[in-house]
Amino acid sequence: MELLIRNDCSVLPLAEAVARLDRDDLPPRAIAITFDDGCYDFFTRAYPVIREFGFPVTVYQTSYYSAFNRPVFDVACSYVLWKGAGKNVDGLRFTGAPGPLDLRTEESRASVCLRIRQAAQRDGMSALEQDQLIDALAASLEVDSRVIRKKRLLHLMNPDELRRLVEDGVDVQLHTHRHRMPRERHLFVREIVDNRNFLAAVGQSSANHFCYPSGVYAECFLSWLSELGVQSATTCDPGLAGPKTRMLLLPRLVDSCAVSDVEFEGWLSGMSQLLPRRPIRREVTV
Repeated sequence: MELLIRNDCSVLPLAEAVARLDRDDLPPRAIAITFDDGCYDFFTRAYPVIREFGFPVTVYQTSYYSAFNRPVFDVACSYVLWKGAGKNVDGLRFTGAPGPLDLRTEESRASVCLRIRQAAQRDGMSALEQDQLIDALAASLEVDSRVIRKKRLLHLMNPDELRRLVEDGVDVQLHTHRHRMPRERHLFVREIVDNRNFLAAVGQSSANHFCYPSGVYAECFLSWLSELGVQSATTCDPGLAGPKTRMLLLPRLVDSCAVSDVEFEGWLSGMSQLLPRRPIRREVTV
């Protein structure tokens, strides 16, 4: 936030930034700040800083685990396996296949996590059953899942917290209901409609801007989004938006602790756009 001020950036609300991008009349160093998913730590950690600086922000809010306010299953599974690294546990209950789970490396834990998620989907587990499975996995690995719940780690903001943000002027926009992108049109439409209805219920009267979950997109999604009245859609592809950018394929800088101040300021100046980057490993269908 201090770097944005130091570099004399024009921080705009997302809707204004998109409209002015379309008209090609953005001010110099125009910035729109967005946050994905709507995690609880946005409410407790990020928003107090944002309010101090007075910047407009948009939260792309996935909604299922906001209403069902438990740890998000996929990331909670990964977290518990990481906390239990080096422990021994038989996989039969969790993957359907007997034998010890290999939790020694990041790669092996990712593989185990995928197998657990696939088994839960194959068995048709409800969200409550998946939540109970996390407790069972944590107990088997001697990980205290009560801490996860008490501190609301890996939780989303609940509806009451979202209402407070909306009343305070935070822009909350579309990110699908279940954080997934079905390739069947009717299921895709359901994701957007359910998400939009949830946002309306917490006070967000207009939800016409979207972010692709995990940055995954396909050409077929663009026409479906247009039919649903979506005006812009944000990817995770690095880049600066310009007059020729497709409004339903907006690039952005995904900031993290791995991005240095120098690199961040390079994006603000436009220089980082010119530097070579590693190829993006993301499913993109055209």
